[in-house]
Amino acid sequence: MELVAVLGRDTRRTVIVLPDLHEADTVELVLDLLQLPHVRLVVESRSGSAAHQVLSDSAGAELDLDLEQWRDQHRFEQWLASRTEDQDSTVPGIAASAGVDLSDPADICEADPWQVTVAYERDGDHDHGGLRAAWLRAGQSLCREQPAASRALALLCVLGDSADPRLVPALTELSTQAAWDVRWSRVRGDVAPPWPGAVATLAMGKGPLADCLLVAGPGGVVKSLDAGNAVPRGRLPQGWWEPADITVMADGTVLVLDETGQVHAEANWAARLPGSGIARLLDDSPSGMQLLRTTVQEHTGTALASGAGFELGFVALGGPTGVVRTFGDFADSASLHRGPVSALAAVSIPLDGETALPLIYSGGADGTVRAWSPGHAAMTAPLVHRSSPVIGLDAAVTAMGRCVVVAWGDGLVQWIRCDSDVQQTFQPGPPVRAIALDRNGCVFVGMDEALVCLTPRQKLADEVRSGS
Repeated sequence: MELVAVLGRDTRRTVIVLPDLHEADTVELVLDLLQLPHVRLVVESRSGSAAHQVLSDSAGAELDLDLEQWRDQHRFEQWLASRTEDQDSTVPGIAASAGVDLSDPADICEADPWQVTVAYERDGDHDHGGLRAAWLRAGQSLCREQPAASRALALLCVLGDSADPRLVPALTELSTQAAWDVRWSRVRGDVAPPWPGAVATLAMGKGPLADCLLVAGPGGVVKSLDAGNAVPRGRLPQGWWEPADITVMADGTVLVLDETGQVHAEANWAARLPGSGIARLLDDSPSGMQLLRTTVQEHTGTALASGAGFELGFVALGGPTGVVRTFGDFADSASLHRGPVSALAAVSIPLDGETALPLIYSGGADGTVRAWSPGHAAMTAPLVHRSSPVIGLDAAVTAMGRCVVVAWGDGLVQWIRCDSDVQQTFQPGPPVRAIALDRNGCVFVGMDEALVCLTPRQKLADEVRSGS
């Protein structure tokens, strides 16, 4: 499970309290957590319940509150006198959610999210038009303290195309006051257009791939989607590598960084060189773009990005010690992080009609995002800093100005308008694997079971900026 995997990697001492644990289907989590030596558990279960029967056979110490030495008899008698027969026979949480219509999106977005979650988990025979599957897929995001509009947004992002068609307009209406607008979403099981598969990394296309979204999945599959509607455009031959990062050069060449740090170049979609086939055959010298690809492939790294330049463009490669190197029109290096570089993004800022300033944003496992222009010193203060590693990063010059999007290891997506202090966040619930941003301001969020296209609401962003 996700929680067990995260706690297994973080060896700090942790105490977890699990109250009202009575059902057997939740005991597996406890048994898995018991295998972690740095985790301590305090679990409450009712005597005779399915969970209690299983946990009694575990290695944990049991504090039986039914025994007199563990309770204040006077206070116990007071509590017992205050109970009614109906209360004793009611499972906590179910009665409180009995008035909620689990098939009504407005009802569930306004209700206590923990009670709705319990009700959906127990009602496995009815999918409520697709709301149950969407709610359980969004998971922990819905249980945060937030307005009903934000819950409707999270549900809309993971609602499959097999759901009741009335739910999309209903959730869209409910989410009008949320900070984001959902352009489209593709969820596991969708067929029109099809779900592109689990996402390992994302990149926006360039050159012949302009207005395309490149999706790399586990197993080396790289697909091209129409960024406007997620309709498939094509796919590259499946590689033998596991993709860790991906970028597209100015001519349409796709660079894939694998899990070992090696860079692979695929030019099937690249623009053809000018001239006839005979002329190109007679001139067998490598082009400048080919030399750049070869140079990059001679190095290893942990993150990858590319940007436009005055001739070939440039490629940025981050390393395990926090150093970022650039190749091509702007060759330089800078040490930007303590620890590995985990994500890179590159933009070119036009200065006049003929020149542009290359700007690289670098995210690290140290929880910082820093800006650096090759040929200049890096900014001393980070653009943003959190106590979570950066796992995805992109930047673009949009109609709203220069913007950066960051995906953090704790599942948060953060959108930043660089020319102001305006920021917006999105928490989809499932772990975010990759992020991308296009020139139209669309933010693409890739997860294991969903791919979502969002745009920050301009009106709300302006209100945040003005302080209204």
